[in-house]
Amino acid sequence: MLPEKKISSLKQEYEELKKDIYDPAKMSDRRYYSKISKRFKGLQEILDLYNIIKDCKETIAENKELINSTDDKELIALAEEETTEALEDLEKKITILRELLVPKDPNDEKDVIVEIRAGTGGEEAALFVADLYRMYTYFADKQNWKLSVMSSNPTGVGGLKEVIFSLTGDTVYGTMRFESGVHRVQRVPETESQGRVHTSAISVAVLPEADEIDVEINPADLKIDVYRASGHGGQSVNTTDSAVRITHEPTGLVVTCQDEKSQLKNKNKAFKVLRSRLYDLELTKHEAEISAKRKSQVGSGDRSAKIRTYNFPQSRVTDHRINLTSFRLNDILLGELDEFIEALKLAYRNEKVEN
Repeated sequence: MLPEKKISSLKQEYEELKKDIYDPAKMSDRRYYSKISKRFKGLQEILDLYNIIKDCKETIAENKELINSTDDKELIALAEEETTEALEDLEKKITILRELLVPKDPNDEKDVIVEIRAGTGGEEAALFVADLYRMYTYFADKQNWKLSVMSSNPTGVGGLKEVIFSLTGDTVYGTMRFESGVHRVQRVPETESQGRVHTSAISVAVLPEADEIDVEINPADLKIDVYRASGHGGQSVNTTDSAVRITHEPTGLVVTCQDEKSQLKNKNKAFKVLRSRLYDLELTKHEAEISAKRKSQVGSGDRSAKIRTYNFPQSRVTDHRINLTSFRLNDILLGELDEFIEALKLAYRNEKVEN
């Protein structure tokens, strides 16, 4: 059944927007005009598809009437064949229409901050953090996104206890959102002399990057410390008070940044991460409220859930949310994530359609 009331409402919105689209006064406001142009184009796509579906249903009805009103076997056979094809086409187009009617998440267009941290497994977990960081670097490059490291904590043997980086580009959060969760690796560590497979885990958090208008931070709620940076970065980094630690006292969130030589640059990066973490807290709370009303397998926002396992001995990668397995582990670690990303997007859209 087609959602006639919804379509009627969209038709009315479309006619109102059409007036604004051709109004020269509205064109002078670029931001507003860009917004309504995008909405107008989306509504046009929906209404065009709706009209195609109506025509398809009329064709089916006419064929059924013809079949019931004639004894011509050849004509009946042609009408039945055309009806079968039309019904298959109709089902596909109704599915597409239902997906188009699902409201788009405004966060999907946002850039993101990605945080990867070692969990259980010691040095092996830190090495896997470095592996996933490289995987996302390759993937970002394929998407023509810009990647900027905001903070990192390297180990002595090529691993990373933690790395935080930003991704900037088109529909970054909409593409990366399902990477949040616990990623598990099963392989023989370089330090294992017996050849036994060990299991380690790391956590990935993908945070939509928040603008200042998204999150209001009261300066009185902050404790800001500056201190001497440690680790990699060169002599000037390690001999000046360039590192910054910001504590948001109401939530207990702590953000540190020491990768830049400039205290101001470290402070700006730390504020950027803090805003995104605070925004993500509200987003996670909202998603938890939705999940309490309905079981959501893909978009639950549960960062503690085990989402994917990378099994090196069998070259196997399994996403546990959608039961998808690939035996192309090496390609995936080189950024070939599209199979998983697209399957997760589809599963999420289907969930929203059903609900």
